Amino acid sequence: MNIGIDKISFHVPNYYLDMTDLANARDTDPNKFHIGLGQDQMAIIPETQDIVTLGASAAAKILTDEDKKDIDMVIVGTESSTDFSKSAAVIIHALLDIQPFARSFEIKHACYGGTAALQQAHDYVSLHPERKVLVIAADIAKYGLATGGEPTQGCGAVAMLITKEPRLLAFNNDSVFYSEDVYDFWRPAGHDYPLVDGHMSNQIYIDSFTRIWEQNKKVNQTTSEDYAALTFHLPYTKMGRKALRAIFPEMSESEQQRLEARYDEAVLYSRQVGNLYTGSLYLGLISLLDNGSLAAGDRVGLFSYGSGAVSEFFSMTVMDGYKQHLSINENQALLSERSQLTMEAYEEMFNEKLPVDGGTYTFSDSTPFAINKISGDIRYYNK
Repeated sequence: MNIGIDKISFHVPNYYLDMTDLANARDTDPNKFHIGLGQDQMAIIPETQDIVTLGASAAAKILTDEDKKDIDMVIVGTESSTDFSKSAAVIIHALLDIQPFARSFEIKHACYGGTAALQQAHDYVSLHPERKVLVIAADIAKYGLATGGEPTQGCGAVAMLITKEPRLLAFNNDSVFYSEDVYDFWRPAGHDYPLVDGHMSNQIYIDSFTRIWEQNKKVNQTTSEDYAALTFHLPYTKMGRKALRAIFPEMSESEQQRLEARYDEAVLYSRQVGNLYTGSLYLGLISLLDNGSLAAGDRVGLFSYGSGAVSEFFSMTVMDGYKQHLSINENQALLSERSQLTMEAYEEMFNEKLPVDGGTYTFSDSTPFAINKISGDIRYYNK
């Protein structure tokens, strides 16, 4: 019995900032962002939207009424939760009208949370093959205006429906893991933005990949030739490329070119969105499926990384007829039809914050699932 991703979708807000505008405003060569980081646009979120609205919007695109009856579990992987107690998954579960006898909870470990959720979904469906699990990876990456991390910001959500006999991708049950206690990226309670050791973060990412790649070859007896493509966690698209190139010395030149061509297809969407934290690996997967030329039976390797640090490498097999079950036109329209912000509008939107004084406030945002009211520090959403 195959278990895997039957449906997948993503959502980003309707606003973006062009990286050339950001570079010019920060007296930086635009090539530092476009080439040095591999980023062209950055998704920007208004105050009336959060991980709940992003996650619900992504999931609503793929769920039918029948799916909602069959879902036993809603898991949200995030490091952008607005509540230390109440789970965003519970709110999303209600907004989507999923049947009530379900588990709903969050998983946190930096950018690895979405993968932990995905693997738990696999385990549940393997024991309950007639049921389904909704996995959502939703995050808002913010570092502050005019900071070193500003050009690697972004936001969005990816939703995945995990079932038996999936129509897109099936797990190969070949995961390998690696953990190391480091402080490359962390956000203690009370801090609005993360604390980052940029040099260490980049090095730990690459070291984690090369170590787990060697372990994968040892455990699963595979080489690069066994994979049609390798996909990566993408804090910025140049980061994954550096990790991929770190294993190039073991490959022929033609093999390097083949994998890098697939990598280029996998980063097309992320170049236009920026960092999704938990969702970035899976936005890259969607981009590969939408824009690549994979064939049934192809094996795709996925490298998931969460600072602090935990990483996992696993693979999935492409299902026959998968292209028929994608939303390629809708995905590309979502990105192309967004509104471009000026620097002034971007900075104003960035600085907007919801009140936290316990009062009652109403908001006007017709976007599906947007926040329409806050009262007693409770967020109320459009439904």
